[in-house]
Amino acid sequence: MGKKTKIGLTAAAVGAAAWAGSKALTGPQIRPQKAILSYGHPIVLAHRGGSSLAPEHTMAAFNKSTELGAHGFEIDIRMTNDEEILVFHDEFIDRTSDSAGRVAEMTIDELRALDLGYHFVDENGEHSYRGKGETVVLLRDLLENFPQMHINIDIKDAPDTYEGSLIPSKLWRLIESLEAQDRVVVTSFFDEQIDRFNLYAQNRVALGAGENEVRKAFASFNSQFGHLYAPRADVFQLPVKHSVFRLDSPRFIAFLERLNIPVHYWVIDEKDAMEKLIAAGAKGIITSRPDIAIKLISAVEENRK
Repeated sequence: MGKKTKIGLTAAAVGAAAWAGSKALTGPQIRPQKAILSYGHPIVLAHRGGSSLAPEHTMAAFNKSTELGAHGFEIDIRMTNDEEILVFHDEFIDRTSDSAGRVAEMTIDELRALDLGYHFVDENGEHSYRGKGETVVLLRDLLENFPQMHINIDIKDAPDTYEGSLIPSKLWRLIESLEAQDRVVVTSFFDEQIDRFNLYAQNRVALGAGENEVRKAFASFNSQFGHLYAPRADVFQLPVKHSVFRLDSPRFIAFLERLNIPVHYWVIDEKDAMEKLIAAGAKGIITSRPDIAIKLISAVEENRK
């Protein structure tokens, strides 16, 4: 046996021993159950209220999705110039309204004067919401008007901005004041924003996974040391693919499920894609077409009876 072969075998033996030792000493680090995530069937979350059916992040969209039977909403939040928490996605207001400007530079009164139905075109090619009074929505109003709904809140303001530095604490105070701890999930692409929020929430609110947390989980899943993964999120909201990596495999979903972490996928608007994800084990469909998803999940549940 050559020297290189001996070294290779020794390294393999050491690696196997390390794996066996860590396996024996460390069990799965399961996340505690959160009330909002205790559901026995896949759920439908209307993306920005259901942005293919009505202007995004407006009461028209939220009401329509509720009437259709959606279980909740997936929304974005930003802070206004007068430090109100607005339900809104873009940094600039011009894509969805008849005006322009940064959300963080405008007051809530200025924002309420805008027509959020201005650019929306319905399935008939008509501007059916223009001039109908659809305007911006405060997070407080959404929580107060839809107490029965699961609301997934995505913090959009970056942590290195003034508004981003304030929003985690203000968000916690709002949730606490409305006693909405068991009705919301708080997440962000910025892991730092989730961590800042949780400094106040102290795990009393369900947390989503930021980009770094998703990378860590996926790397652990693909390694021999998945049992060492210590999750910091209660639910994962994922695209089906990131770069060259597929994130929708039944094995990855099952890996997270064993840690008591359900997986929701966004933004899924086609029935075939929804069916595949539900069959793979997805517990939530985030969609701009809640009408399609609700019919599908109702049919799936009926077949299971």
